Amino acid sequence: MERESMAFDVVIVGAGPAGLSAACRLMQLAKTHEQELTVCVIEKGSEVGAHILSGAVLEPTALNELFPDWKEKGAPLNTPVSADEVYYLTTKDKGIKTPSFLIPKPMHNAGNYIVSMANVCRWLAEQAEAMGVEIFPGFAAAEVLYNEDDSVKGILTGDMGLSVDGTQKECHMPGMELLAKQTIFAEGCRGHLGKQLMQKFDLRKEVDPQHYGLGIKEIWTIEPEKHQAGLVVHTAGWPLDDHTEGGGFLYHMENNQVALGFIVALNYSNPHLSPFDEMQRWKLNPKISHYLEGGKRITYGARAVNKGGMQSVPKLSFPGGLLAGCDAGFLNGAKIKGNHTAMKTGLLAAETIFEAMQTGDIAGKELGAINDKYRNSWVYEELHKTRNFGPALYKFGTLMGGIFAWFDQNIFAGKLPFTWHNTTPDHNTLKPASECPKPDYPKPDNVLTFDKLSSVFLSSTNHEEDQPCHLRLTDPTIPIDKNLPLYDEPAQRYCPAGVYEVTKDEKGNNQFQINGQNCVHCKTCDIKDPAQNITWVTPEGGGGPNYGNM
Repeated sequence: MERESMAFDVVIVGAGPAGLSAACRLMQLAKTHEQELTVCVIEKGSEVGAHILSGAVLEPTALNELFPDWKEKGAPLNTPVSADEVYYLTTKDKGIKTPSFLIPKPMHNAGNYIVSMANVCRWLAEQAEAMGVEIFPGFAAAEVLYNEDDSVKGILTGDMGLSVDGTQKECHMPGMELLAKQTIFAEGCRGHLGKQLMQKFDLRKEVDPQHYGLGIKEIWTIEPEKHQAGLVVHTAGWPLDDHTEGGGFLYHMENNQVALGFIVALNYSNPHLSPFDEMQRWKLNPKISHYLEGGKRITYGARAVNKGGMQSVPKLSFPGGLLAGCDAGFLNGAKIKGNHTAMKTGLLAAETIFEAMQTGDIAGKELGAINDKYRNSWVYEELHKTRNFGPALYKFGTLMGGIFAWFDQNIFAGKLPFTWHNTTPDHNTLKPASECPKPDYPKPDNVLTFDKLSSVFLSSTNHEEDQPCHLRLTDPTIPIDKNLPLYDEPAQRYCPAGVYEVTKDEKGNNQFQINGQNCVHCKTCDIKDPAQNITWVTPEGGGGPNYGNM
Protein backbone atom coordinates (compact mmCIF):
# COMPACT_ATOMS: atom_id res chain seq x y z
CA MET A 1 0.00 0.00 0.00
CA GLU A 2 1.28 3.45 -0.91
CA ARG A 3 1.54 5.60 2.17
CA GLU A 4 2.50 9.22 2.55
CA SER A 5 5.43 10.02 4.80
CA MET A 6 6.34 13.16 6.70
CA ALA A 7 9.67 13.62 8.46
CA PHE A 8 10.28 15.65 11.63
CA ASP A 9 13.08 16.05 14.10
CA VAL A 10 10.75 14.93 16.91
CA VAL A 11 7.34 13.25 16.85
CA ILE A 12 5.33 13.26 20.09
CA VAL A 13 2.49 10.78 20.58
CA GLY A 14 -0.23 12.28 22.74
CA ALA A 15 -1.37 15.88 23.29
CA GLY A 16 -1.66 15.56 27.04
CA PRO A 17 0.25 17.44 29.76
CA ALA A 18 3.51 15.53 29.17
CA GLY A 19 3.49 15.61 25.38
CA LEU A 20 2.55 19.27 25.06
CA SER A 21 5.05 20.31 27.74
CA ALA A 22 7.76 18.47 25.81
CA ALA A 23 6.76 20.20 22.58
CA CYS A 24 6.80 23.64 24.18
CA ARG A 25 10.19 23.08 25.83
CA LEU A 26 11.74 21.86 22.58
CA MET A 27 10.67 25.02 20.79
CA GLN A 28 11.83 27.23 23.65
CA LEU A 29 15.27 25.63 23.48
CA ALA A 30 15.37 25.93 19.70
CA LYS A 31 14.56 29.63 19.91
CA THR A 32 17.16 30.24 22.64
CA HIS A 33 19.85 28.52 20.55
CA GLU A 34 18.60 30.02 17.25
CA GLN A 35 18.20 26.54 15.83
CA GLU A 36 15.63 25.21 13.37
CA LEU A 37 13.54 22.37 14.78
CA THR A 38 10.51 20.54 13.46
CA VAL A 39 8.17 19.05 16.04
CA CYS A 40 4.88 17.23 15.48
CA VAL A 41 2.31 16.18 18.10
CA ILE A 42 -0.25 13.55 17.15
CA GLU A 43 -3.49 13.21 19.13
CA LYS A 44 -6.13 10.49 18.72
CA GLY A 45 -8.93 12.62 20.17
CA SER A 46 -11.11 14.70 17.86
CA GLU A 47 -9.44 17.80 19.33
CA VAL A 48 -6.83 18.54 21.96
CA GLY A 49 -8.46 17.86 25.32
CA ALA A 50 -11.17 15.54 23.99
CA HIS A 51 -9.64 12.55 25.80
CA ILE A 52 -8.21 14.37 28.83
CA LEU A 53 -9.84 13.41 32.11
CA SER A 54 -8.32 14.25 35.49
CA GLY A 55 -9.54 15.39 38.90
CA ALA A 56 -7.89 17.84 38.97
CA VAL A 57 -6.02 19.79 41.58
CA LEU A 58 -2.92 21.04 39.79
CA GLU A 59 0.33 21.75 41.57
CA PRO A 60 1.94 24.42 39.35
CA THR A 61 5.56 23.37 39.94
CA ALA A 62 6.30 22.23 36.39
CA LEU A 63 4.14 24.94 34.83
CA ASN A 64 6.18 27.55 36.68
CA GLU A 65 9.32 26.09 35.09
CA LEU A 66 7.82 25.94 31.61
CA PHE A 67 6.03 29.28 31.55
CA PRO A 68 6.95 31.48 34.55
CA ASP A 69 4.54 34.08 33.12
CA TRP A 70 1.61 31.68 32.73
CA LYS A 71 -0.75 34.07 34.51
CA GLU A 72 0.00 36.85 32.03
CA LYS A 73 -0.41 34.36 29.18
CA GLY A 74 -3.92 33.51 30.37
CA ALA A 75 -3.46 29.92 31.53
CA PRO A 76 -6.83 28.60 32.79
CA LEU A 77 -5.84 28.25 36.45
CA ASN A 78 -8.72 30.32 37.79
CA THR A 79 -9.61 28.70 41.10
CA PRO A 80 -6.93 28.61 43.82
CA VAL A 81 -7.54 26.04 46.54
CA SER A 82 -9.17 27.80 49.49
CA ALA A 83 -9.67 24.91 51.93
CA ASP A 84 -8.99 21.19 52.41
CA GLU A 85 -11.41 18.74 54.01
CA VAL A 86 -10.82 15.02 54.46
CA TYR A 87 -13.53 12.63 55.69
CA TYR A 88 -13.49 9.01 56.70
CA LEU A 89 -16.93 7.69 55.78
CA THR A 90 -18.00 5.04 58.26
CA THR A 91 -21.44 4.11 56.84
CA LYS A 92 -23.78 5.23 54.09
CA ASP A 93 -25.11 7.91 56.47
CA LYS A 94 -22.09 9.01 58.49
CA GLY A 95 -18.58 10.32 58.16
CA ILE A 96 -15.86 11.70 60.43
CA LYS A 97 -13.96 14.84 59.46
CA THR A 98 -10.21 14.38 59.85
CA PRO A 99 -8.49 17.18 61.81
CA SER A 100 -6.00 19.08 59.67
CA PHE A 101 -3.00 17.98 61.73
CA LEU A 102 -3.89 14.32 61.07
CA ILE A 103 -3.90 14.73 57.30
CA PRO A 104 -0.66 13.45 55.69
CA LYS A 105 1.40 16.42 54.50
CA PRO A 106 1.31 15.49 50.78
CA MET A 107 -2.47 15.88 50.80
CA HIS A 108 -2.39 19.56 51.77
CA ASN A 109 -3.16 21.76 48.78
CA ALA A 110 -2.11 25.29 49.69
CA GLY A 111 -0.81 27.00 46.56
CA ASN A 112 -2.54 24.60 44.18
CA TYR A 113 -5.39 25.20 41.73
CA ILE A 114 -8.61 23.40 40.85
CA VAL A 115 -8.56 23.10 37.05
CA SER A 116 -9.94 21.35 34.02
CA MET A 117 -6.87 19.60 32.60
CA ALA A 118 -8.66 19.38 29.25
CA ASN A 119 -8.69 23.19 29.17
CA VAL A 120 -5.11 23.41 30.44
CA CYS A 121 -4.03 21.14 27.58
CA ARG A 122 -5.93 23.26 25.06
CA TRP A 123 -4.04 26.28 26.38
CA LEU A 124 -0.70 24.43 26.19
CA ALA A 125 -1.52 23.49 22.61
CA GLU A 126 -2.09 27.16 21.76
CA GLN A 127 1.34 28.01 23.17
CA ALA A 128 2.96 25.16 21.25
CA GLU A 129 1.37 26.09 17.94
CA ALA A 130 2.35 29.73 18.41
CA MET A 131 5.97 28.53 18.63
CA GLY A 132 5.72 26.47 15.45
CA VAL A 133 4.70 22.99 16.66
CA GLU A 134 2.44 21.08 14.27
CA ILE A 135 -0.45 19.38 16.07
CA PHE A 136 -2.54 16.75 14.31
CA PRO A 137 -5.72 15.93 16.28
CA GLY A 138 -8.01 13.15 15.08
CA PHE A 139 -5.17 10.85 14.05
CA ALA A 140 -4.37 7.78 16.13
CA ALA A 141 -0.85 6.42 16.46
CA ALA A 142 -1.64 2.83 15.56
CA GLU A 143 1.79 1.25 15.10
CA VAL A 144 5.46 1.81 15.93
CA LEU A 145 7.75 1.91 12.91
CA TYR A 146 11.24 0.43 13.21
CA ASN A 147 14.50 0.68 11.31
CA GLU A 148 16.34 -2.45 10.21
CA ASP A 149 18.38 -2.38 13.42
CA ASP A 150 15.13 -2.37 15.48
CA SER A 151 15.48 1.26 16.50
CA VAL A 152 12.28 3.31 16.44
CA LYS A 153 11.94 5.52 13.35
CA GLY A 154 8.47 6.92 14.01
CA ILE A 155 4.84 5.88 14.03
CA LEU A 156 2.11 4.93 11.58
CA THR A 157 -1.30 6.53 11.93
CA GLY A 158 -4.32 4.29 11.71
CA ASP A 159 -6.20 3.70 8.47
CA MET A 160 -9.53 5.49 8.14
CA GLY A 161 -12.52 4.00 6.37
CA LEU A 162 -12.20 0.29 7.10
CA SER A 163 -15.33 -1.80 7.57
CA VAL A 164 -15.93 -4.24 10.43
CA ASP A 165 -14.36 -7.09 8.47
CA GLY A 166 -11.30 -4.99 7.59
CA THR A 167 -12.18 -4.34 3.96
CA GLN A 168 -11.77 -0.87 2.52
CA LYS A 169 -14.82 1.37 2.21
CA GLU A 170 -15.16 4.04 -0.47
CA CYS A 171 -13.94 6.64 2.05
CA HIS A 172 -10.81 4.65 2.88
CA MET A 173 -7.70 6.67 3.64
CA PRO A 174 -4.47 4.82 4.43
CA GLY A 175 -2.47 5.76 7.47
CA MET A 176 0.50 8.08 7.21
CA GLU A 177 4.08 7.48 8.27
CA LEU A 178 5.35 10.14 10.66
CA LEU A 179 9.12 9.69 10.80
CA ALA A 180 11.42 11.21 13.40
CA LYS A 181 14.95 11.22 14.68
CA GLN A 182 13.41 10.70 18.14
CA THR A 183 9.84 9.83 19.14
CA ILE A 184 8.40 10.69 22.55
CA PHE A 185 5.59 8.39 23.65
CA ALA A 186 3.26 10.30 25.98
CA GLU A 187 0.00 8.45 25.39
CA GLY A 188 -1.20 8.52 28.99
CA CYS A 189 -1.92 5.64 31.34
CA ARG A 190 -1.60 2.16 29.75
CA GLY A 191 -0.63 3.56 26.38
CA HIS A 192 -0.98 0.73 23.89
CA LEU A 193 2.26 1.56 22.04
CA GLY A 194 4.10 2.17 25.32
CA LYS A 195 2.97 -1.26 26.46
CA GLN A 196 4.46 -2.81 23.31
CA LEU A 197 7.72 -0.88 23.65
CA MET A 198 8.16 -1.95 27.28
CA GLN A 199 7.86 -5.57 26.20
CA LYS A 200 10.05 -5.30 23.09
CA PHE A 201 12.89 -3.50 24.85
CA ASP A 202 12.42 -5.15 28.27
CA LEU A 203 11.98 -1.73 29.90
CA ARG A 204 10.26 -3.19 32.96
CA LYS A 205 13.20 -5.41 33.92
CA GLU A 206 13.88 -5.28 37.68
CA VAL A 207 10.90 -3.00 38.48
CA ASP A 208 7.58 -3.84 40.12
CA PRO A 209 4.46 -4.36 38.02
CA GLN A 210 2.60 -1.14 37.34
CA HIS A 211 -0.51 -0.79 39.49
CA TYR A 212 -3.65 1.05 38.54
CA GLY A 213 -6.85 2.62 39.73
CA LEU A 214 -10.03 3.37 37.81
CA GLY A 215 -11.18 6.96 38.20
CA ILE A 216 -14.83 7.76 37.45
CA LYS A 217 -15.73 11.43 37.28
CA GLU A 218 -18.80 13.64 36.94
CA ILE A 219 -19.23 17.40 36.78
CA TRP A 220 -22.29 18.97 38.34
CA THR A 221 -23.73 22.45 38.43
CA ILE A 222 -24.92 23.00 42.00
CA GLU A 223 -27.01 25.59 43.81
CA PRO A 224 -25.01 28.82 44.35
CA GLU A 225 -25.56 28.84 48.11
CA LYS A 226 -23.86 25.42 48.36
CA HIS A 227 -20.87 26.36 46.23
CA GLN A 228 -17.55 27.26 47.88
CA ALA A 229 -15.04 28.11 45.18
CA GLY A 230 -11.68 26.44 45.91
CA LEU A 231 -12.94 23.88 48.45
CA VAL A 232 -11.24 20.49 48.08
CA VAL A 233 -12.95 17.48 49.70
CA HIS A 234 -11.46 13.97 49.84
CA THR A 235 -13.01 10.85 51.36
CA ALA A 236 -11.87 7.36 52.32
CA GLY A 237 -13.81 4.44 53.74
CA TRP A 238 -17.41 3.63 52.80
CA PRO A 239 -18.67 2.28 50.43
CA LEU A 240 -15.45 0.27 50.04
CA ASP A 241 -14.37 -2.23 52.65
CA ASP A 242 -11.08 -1.74 54.46
CA HIS A 243 -9.15 -4.04 52.09
CA THR A 244 -10.33 -2.39 48.89
CA GLU A 245 -8.26 0.69 48.17
CA GLY A 246 -9.95 3.79 46.90
CA GLY A 247 -11.76 6.97 47.79
CA GLY A 248 -13.67 9.95 46.54
CA PHE A 249 -13.06 13.60 45.74
CA LEU A 250 -15.22 16.68 45.30
CA TYR A 251 -13.63 19.88 44.01
CA HIS A 252 -15.47 23.21 43.87
CA MET A 253 -14.57 24.75 40.51
CA GLU A 254 -15.67 28.08 39.09
CA ASN A 255 -19.18 28.97 37.83
CA ASN A 256 -21.03 27.02 40.57
CA GLN A 257 -19.62 23.74 39.26
CA VAL A 258 -18.12 20.85 41.20
CA ALA A 259 -15.97 18.02 39.87
CA LEU A 260 -16.56 14.83 41.79
CA GLY A 261 -15.13 11.42 41.32
CA PHE A 262 -14.34 8.06 42.81
CA ILE A 263 -11.20 5.98 42.37
CA VAL A 264 -11.06 2.23 42.95
CA ALA A 265 -7.69 0.50 42.93
CA LEU A 266 -7.72 -2.27 40.35
CA ASN A 267 -6.09 -4.73 42.74
CA TYR A 268 -9.51 -5.40 44.29
CA SER A 269 -10.35 -9.06 44.91
CA ASN A 270 -14.16 -9.34 44.75
CA PRO A 271 -15.19 -10.02 41.12
CA HIS A 272 -18.74 -8.86 41.91
CA LEU A 273 -17.49 -5.33 42.63
CA SER A 274 -18.55 -2.62 40.18
CA PRO A 275 -16.49 0.58 40.44
CA PHE A 276 -19.22 2.52 38.62
CA ASP A 277 -21.89 1.44 41.11
CA GLU A 278 -19.57 2.09 44.06
CA MET A 279 -19.24 5.67 42.78
CA GLN A 280 -23.00 6.03 42.44
CA ARG A 281 -23.79 4.91 45.98
CA TRP A 282 -20.89 6.97 47.37
CA LYS A 283 -22.81 10.04 46.24
CA LEU A 284 -25.65 9.11 48.62
CA ASN A 285 -23.57 9.76 51.74
CA PRO A 286 -24.74 13.11 53.22
CA LYS A 287 -21.17 14.47 53.19
CA ILE A 288 -21.45 14.40 49.37
CA SER A 289 -25.18 14.43 48.63
CA HIS A 290 -25.86 17.70 50.43
CA TYR A 291 -23.80 19.51 47.79
CA LEU A 292 -25.55 17.76 44.89
CA GLU A 293 -29.20 17.95 45.92
CA GLY A 294 -30.95 20.47 43.72
CA GLY A 295 -28.05 20.38 41.22
CA LYS A 296 -27.67 18.87 37.78
CA ARG A 297 -25.13 16.42 36.39
CA ILE A 298 -23.69 17.78 33.14
CA THR A 299 -20.92 15.38 32.09
CA TYR A 300 -19.35 12.00 32.84
CA GLY A 301 -16.15 10.12 32.08
CA ALA A 302 -13.72 7.49 33.28
CA ARG A 303 -10.00 6.78 32.97
CA ALA A 304 -7.44 4.44 34.46
CA VAL A 305 -4.62 6.02 36.47
CA ASN A 306 -1.15 4.71 37.35
CA LYS A 307 -0.53 4.21 41.07
CA GLY A 308 2.58 2.03 41.25
CA GLY A 309 4.87 4.91 42.18
CA MET A 310 8.65 4.89 42.17
CA GLN A 311 8.97 1.09 42.33
CA SER A 312 7.00 0.71 39.08
CA VAL A 313 8.71 3.30 36.86
CA PRO A 314 10.33 1.54 33.89
CA LYS A 315 13.46 2.45 32.00
CA LEU A 316 12.56 5.56 30.00
CA SER A 317 14.88 5.22 26.99
CA PHE A 318 15.21 2.85 24.05
CA PRO A 319 16.76 3.20 20.60
CA GLY A 320 14.96 6.02 18.82
CA GLY A 321 12.63 7.12 21.56
CA LEU A 322 11.62 8.00 25.11
CA LEU A 323 8.68 7.47 27.45
CA ALA A 324 7.15 10.43 29.28
CA GLY A 325 4.22 11.12 31.59
CA CYS A 326 1.68 8.48 32.48
CA ASP A 327 2.87 6.22 29.65
CA ALA A 328 5.62 5.41 32.17
CA GLY A 329 3.67 6.21 35.36
CA PHE A 330 4.75 9.07 37.63
CA LEU A 331 1.58 9.71 39.64
CA ASN A 332 2.25 10.56 43.28
CA GLY A 333 -0.34 8.43 45.07
CA ALA A 334 0.07 10.15 48.41
CA LYS A 335 -0.68 13.51 46.77
CA ILE A 336 -3.32 12.03 44.45
CA LYS A 337 -1.64 14.05 41.69
CA GLY A 338 0.23 13.22 38.51
CA ASN A 339 -0.18 16.16 36.14
CA HIS A 340 2.74 18.15 37.53
CA THR A 341 5.05 15.12 37.42
CA ALA A 342 3.88 14.23 33.90
CA MET A 343 4.65 17.76 32.74
CA LYS A 344 8.09 17.69 34.33
CA THR A 345 9.01 14.39 32.66
CA GLY A 346 7.93 15.93 29.35
CA LEU A 347 10.39 18.75 30.02
CA LEU A 348 13.11 16.25 30.87
CA ALA A 349 12.48 14.33 27.64
CA ALA A 350 12.68 17.53 25.60
CA GLU A 351 15.88 18.66 27.30
CA THR A 352 17.47 15.24 26.82
CA ILE A 353 16.75 15.28 23.09
CA PHE A 354 17.87 18.86 22.55
CA GLU A 355 21.12 18.40 24.46
CA ALA A 356 21.91 15.27 22.46
CA MET A 357 21.27 17.16 19.22
CA GLN A 358 24.09 19.53 20.08
CA THR A 359 26.64 16.72 20.09
CA GLY A 360 25.74 14.77 16.96
CA ASP A 361 23.17 12.80 15.02
CA ILE A 362 20.43 11.41 17.29
CA ALA A 363 18.42 9.45 14.71
CA GLY A 364 17.68 6.02 16.14
CA LYS A 365 20.07 6.51 19.07
CA GLU A 366 19.23 5.56 22.64
CA LEU A 367 19.34 8.68 24.81
CA GLY A 368 19.96 7.06 28.17
CA ALA A 369 20.63 10.42 29.82
CA ILE A 370 16.88 10.73 30.44
CA ASN A 371 17.12 8.09 33.17
CA ASP A 372 19.76 10.05 35.08
CA LYS A 373 17.83 13.28 34.58
CA TYR A 374 14.77 11.65 36.13
CA ARG A 375 16.72 10.26 39.09
CA ASN A 376 18.24 13.69 39.74
CA SER A 377 14.92 15.55 39.45
CA TRP A 378 12.33 16.60 41.99
CA VAL A 379 9.97 14.03 40.43
CA TYR A 380 12.16 11.19 41.71
CA GLU A 381 12.58 12.93 45.08
CA GLU A 382 8.78 13.21 45.42
CA LEU A 383 8.15 9.60 44.45
CA HIS A 384 10.95 8.35 46.69
CA LYS A 385 9.49 10.12 49.73
CA THR A 386 6.06 8.58 49.10
CA ARG A 387 7.27 5.20 47.84
CA ASN A 388 5.69 3.20 50.66
CA PHE A 389 2.22 4.79 50.46
CA GLY A 390 0.68 2.36 47.96
CA PRO A 391 2.29 -0.80 49.38
CA ALA A 392 1.14 0.21 52.90
CA LEU A 393 -2.47 0.45 51.79
CA TYR A 394 -2.16 -2.92 50.08
CA LYS A 395 -0.53 -4.56 53.10
CA PHE A 396 -2.57 -3.06 55.94
CA GLY A 397 -5.82 -1.80 54.44
CA THR A 398 -7.17 1.72 54.15
CA LEU A 399 -7.38 2.61 57.84
CA MET A 400 -4.08 1.22 59.14
CA GLY A 401 -2.34 2.07 55.87
CA GLY A 402 -3.52 5.65 56.25
CA ILE A 403 -2.18 5.77 59.80
CA PHE A 404 1.19 4.49 58.55
CA ALA A 405 1.16 7.16 55.82
CA TRP A 406 0.67 9.88 58.44
CA PHE A 407 3.68 8.69 60.48
CA ASP A 408 5.74 8.11 57.32
CA GLN A 409 5.10 11.60 55.93
CA ASN A 410 4.46 13.83 58.98
CA ILE A 411 6.97 12.34 61.42
CA PHE A 412 9.67 10.73 59.26
CA ALA A 413 9.29 12.92 56.11
CA GLY A 414 9.38 9.84 53.90
CA LYS A 415 12.86 8.88 55.06
CA LEU A 416 12.20 5.50 56.70
CA PRO A 417 15.09 3.16 55.86
CA PHE A 418 13.13 0.58 53.84
CA THR A 419 11.17 0.27 50.62
CA TRP A 420 8.14 -1.98 50.36
CA HIS A 421 7.06 -3.66 47.14
CA ASN A 422 3.83 -4.98 45.68
CA THR A 423 4.76 -7.60 43.10
CA THR A 424 1.28 -8.98 42.42
CA PRO A 425 -0.16 -7.65 39.12
CA ASP A 426 -3.66 -6.21 39.39
CA HIS A 427 -5.12 -8.86 37.07
CA ASN A 428 -4.01 -11.63 39.45
CA THR A 429 -5.91 -10.48 42.54
CA LEU A 430 -9.47 -11.72 41.91
CA LYS A 431 -10.92 -14.44 44.11
CA PRO A 432 -13.47 -16.93 42.76
CA ALA A 433 -16.94 -15.42 42.60
CA SER A 434 -18.30 -18.25 44.76
CA GLU A 435 -16.12 -17.09 47.67
CA CYS A 436 -17.19 -13.43 47.57
CA PRO A 437 -20.34 -11.58 48.65
CA LYS A 438 -22.38 -9.62 46.13
CA PRO A 439 -22.63 -5.92 46.99
CA ASP A 440 -26.14 -4.50 47.30
CA TYR A 441 -26.24 -1.79 44.66
CA PRO A 442 -29.44 0.28 44.74
CA LYS A 443 -31.27 1.01 41.51
CA PRO A 444 -30.48 4.45 40.08
CA ASP A 445 -32.89 7.18 41.14
CA ASN A 446 -31.97 9.41 38.15
CA VAL A 447 -31.60 12.29 40.57
CA LEU A 448 -28.31 11.59 42.32
CA THR A 449 -27.51 8.15 40.90
CA PHE A 450 -27.63 6.97 37.30
CA ASP A 451 -27.05 3.98 35.04
CA LYS A 452 -24.05 3.40 32.78
CA LEU A 453 -25.68 4.10 29.44
CA SER A 454 -27.15 7.47 30.40
CA SER A 455 -23.74 8.32 31.83
CA VAL A 456 -21.88 7.38 28.64
CA PHE A 457 -24.29 9.61 26.72
CA LEU A 458 -22.99 12.58 28.73
CA SER A 459 -19.41 11.76 27.69
CA SER A 460 -20.32 12.46 24.03
CA THR A 461 -18.64 9.17 23.12
CA ASN A 462 -18.86 8.22 19.47
CA HIS A 463 -17.21 5.65 17.22
CA GLU A 464 -17.94 4.99 13.58
CA GLU A 465 -20.06 1.85 13.90
CA ASP A 466 -18.79 0.14 10.76
CA GLN A 467 -15.12 -0.23 11.70
CA PRO A 468 -12.98 -3.06 13.11
CA CYS A 469 -13.52 -3.55 16.85
CA HIS A 470 -10.69 -1.98 18.82
CA LEU A 471 -11.17 -4.38 21.75
CA ARG A 472 -9.40 -7.57 20.71
CA LEU A 473 -9.84 -11.01 22.31
CA THR A 474 -6.76 -13.23 22.07
CA ASP A 475 -8.99 -16.26 22.70
CA PRO A 476 -12.73 -15.67 22.12
CA THR A 477 -13.66 -18.72 24.21
CA ILE A 478 -12.16 -17.51 27.50
CA PRO A 479 -14.93 -15.08 28.62
CA ILE A 480 -17.65 -17.75 28.59
CA ASP A 481 -15.64 -20.94 29.17
CA LYS A 482 -13.32 -19.65 31.94
CA ASN A 483 -14.13 -16.17 33.24
CA LEU A 484 -17.88 -16.73 33.55
CA PRO A 485 -17.84 -19.89 35.72
CA LEU A 486 -14.88 -18.75 37.82
CA TYR A 487 -15.40 -14.99 38.17
CA ASP A 488 -18.96 -14.43 36.87
CA GLU A 489 -17.21 -12.63 33.97
CA PRO A 490 -16.07 -9.46 35.77
CA ALA A 491 -15.85 -7.40 32.56
CA GLN A 492 -19.61 -6.89 32.94
CA ARG A 493 -18.88 -4.88 36.09
CA TYR A 494 -15.38 -3.40 35.93
CA CYS A 495 -16.13 -1.61 32.65
CA PRO A 496 -17.64 1.81 33.50
CA ALA A 497 -19.28 2.19 30.08
CA GLY A 498 -21.37 -0.96 29.58
CA VAL A 499 -19.09 -2.25 26.82
CA TYR A 500 -19.17 -5.90 27.90
CA GLU A 501 -22.27 -8.05 28.40
CA VAL A 502 -23.09 -11.73 28.76
CA THR A 503 -26.21 -12.38 26.70
CA LYS A 504 -28.08 -15.39 25.32
CA ASP A 505 -28.00 -16.52 21.71
CA GLU A 506 -30.96 -17.97 19.83
CA LYS A 507 -30.35 -21.38 21.41
CA GLY A 508 -30.17 -20.00 24.94
CA ASN A 509 -26.40 -20.33 25.21
CA ASN A 510 -24.28 -17.68 26.87
CA GLN A 511 -22.35 -15.37 24.58
CA PHE A 512 -19.91 -12.53 25.23
CA GLN A 513 -21.04 -9.30 23.61
CA ILE A 514 -18.73 -6.31 23.05
CA ASN A 515 -20.43 -2.94 22.55
CA GLY A 516 -17.33 -1.17 21.32
CA GLN A 517 -19.20 2.02 20.43
CA ASN A 518 -19.64 2.73 24.16
CA CYS A 519 -15.93 2.62 24.97
CA VAL A 520 -14.59 5.72 26.77
CA HIS A 521 -10.97 4.55 26.35
CA CYS A 522 -10.41 4.05 30.09
CA LYS A 523 -8.22 0.92 29.46
CA THR A 524 -9.61 -0.95 32.50
CA CYS A 525 -10.33 -4.08 30.47
CA ASP A 526 -6.75 -4.20 29.20
CA ILE A 527 -5.55 -4.01 32.80
CA LYS A 528 -8.00 -6.03 34.91
CA ASP A 529 -9.05 -8.98 32.72
CA PRO A 530 -7.83 -11.97 34.78
CA ALA A 531 -6.68 -13.89 31.69
CA GLN A 532 -5.10 -10.81 30.07
CA ASN A 533 -7.21 -11.79 27.09
CA ILE A 534 -8.44 -8.30 26.12
CA THR A 535 -6.14 -5.95 24.26
CA TRP A 536 -7.14 -2.32 23.69
CA VAL A 537 -5.91 -0.94 20.36
CA THR A 538 -6.65 2.40 18.75
CA PRO A 539 -9.95 2.82 16.91
CA GLU A 540 -10.22 5.28 14.04
CA GLY A 541 -8.80 8.68 14.92
CA GLY A 542 -11.34 11.06 16.41
CA GLY A 543 -13.36 8.24 17.98
CA GLY A 544 -14.10 7.89 21.68
CA PRO A 545 -15.21 10.47 24.22
CA ASN A 546 -15.39 14.17 23.49
CA TYR A 547 -14.84 15.75 26.88
CA GLY A 548 -15.43 19.45 27.28
CA ASN A 549 -13.94 20.77 30.51
CA MET A 550 -13.02 17.47 32.19
